[in-house]
Amino acid sequence: MSVLSSLQTRLAALAAAVLLAASGAMAAGPASELGPEVGTATLEGAYVGQLDLQPFRGAAGTAVTVTGSGFTPGESLDLVWNTVRGSWLIDGIEYHGRDYAPVAYRIAGVTPDADGSFSATFEAPEDFGFWHDVTLQEGGRLLNQAAFRVEMQVSISPESGPAGSPVTVDVSGIGWRQMENSWTLLYDNAFTGWMSSVTTGGHARFVIPATGQPGTHVLEVIHGDFTFPYRNMQQSPEPDRPTFTATFEVTADAPVLPPAPEAQSQAVVARLPAPGDITVEPAFGQVGQPFTASADGFAPGATATLYWSTVTGNRVSGSGWETSEREIAQAVADAQGRVSFTLATPDDLGGAHDLRIAGADVGRTGSYWIAPSALPLDVTSGPAGTPFEIHLKGVGWSETANICTIVYDNGYIGYACGFNSQGDVVIPMHATGAPGVHFIDLYPAIYKGTETRPLNFRLPQLTYAEDHPGEDLPAFRFAFEVTGPDRE
Repeated sequence: MSVLSSLQTRLAALAAAVLLAASGAMAAGPASELGPEVGTATLEGAYVGQLDLQPFRGAAGTAVTVTGSGFTPGESLDLVWNTVRGSWLIDGIEYHGRDYAPVAYRIAGVTPDADGSFSATFEAPEDFGFWHDVTLQEGGRLLNQAAFRVEMQVSISPESGPAGSPVTVDVSGIGWRQMENSWTLLYDNAFTGWMSSVTTGGHARFVIPATGQPGTHVLEVIHGDFTFPYRNMQQSPEPDRPTFTATFEVTADAPVLPPAPEAQSQAVVARLPAPGDITVEPAFGQVGQPFTASADGFAPGATATLYWSTVTGNRVSGSGWETSEREIAQAVADAQGRVSFTLATPDDLGGAHDLRIAGADVGRTGSYWIAPSALPLDVTSGPAGTPFEIHLKGVGWSETANICTIVYDNGYIGYACGFNSQGDVVIPMHATGAPGVHFIDLYPAIYKGTETRPLNFRLPQLTYAEDHPGEDLPAFRFAFEVTGPDRE
């Protein structure tokens, strides 16, 4: 039995500002666990006194004792945790990597006793992993410093269940420096994807389906600065980087199937361009869904035309791309001079599209956002080797939106591009594996950019939901039941 160049200059600049602002708004640090943000201090001359941390390494939540000696009795001094705030560098449609700005937070105030000594405690915050300076400051003057290493932690939940069970992988203490900030997941020795934590302060959380036959399955979290996992970590230039292994027990119970594709659609698109002069309701939608665009200020009874802007072309043929505009509707202004258009979302690229309403000497501009959507599989069961197709609409065209990556039973098998086909993506597939249900996941990714390390291009970004560098994009999950080993 079967189970189941850019958009117009104004819009490009606007989208860039919106995406950068959104990235900044998402930036996370340990402020909620520590004190207020303070300025970083400058060393003037030689260090003063001595500072010691015990222990000097541990996971978030570790109780740390700070002791100091050799300071001026009675001084009011600040203990400060030094870290960074991460953000993605997006310029319109282009990806330029990631940025980490220094930031510091007050841990505690201390006052040396008559002997010039003090003792204080704090809990290591959940933050980017590896080394952080803990400084003793008098205003903007740095007196002394020590270092604390935030250790990575990995957990999965649950640890058993039927095939298709959603498995949450939680990783804390990911670093931000090179050779510390690009971690990958393997499932039964197959590469699943990479995890980021740029705007989430070193914390990565994502969900994968449990896949495979009943029995034990192995998940590994391993660093990989150059795309894929670095397997002999103990012999690397940074041999103290950890590796992690967890197991999931797939039970023989009925599989957990993904929701229908329409139920996986985005309910919210968090990062949208400003609306402009045109009121658009809703502000985003999928191909074929209705939306209304309206504006005021036209002469009563005058005819107005709604124009739609898009981009055609590709990045690889050498001919480039161009922006074009076409008329998609006309309407007559009412007695109050308001025009309104209700129409189906065009079958076009995902992301922002310029709208323009023109009538006589009046013009209005705005924007509408197409969100990606998925159609049901054309075939959902059959013997191994059965061909089937995955069909998406509204795939974008920016460097952070124009591809989707395909993962079959938690193994990455390639990517598909939506630019040249105006957002319409058809992916031919063949069912493989033992009889039973198999899972296919489509994740957002970064297609290309100017960044050289780490190399995370054209790979499934497992942390897309909390830390994608550009657009707010969904993932899609499908299931195919293999009914036998051979096709008839």
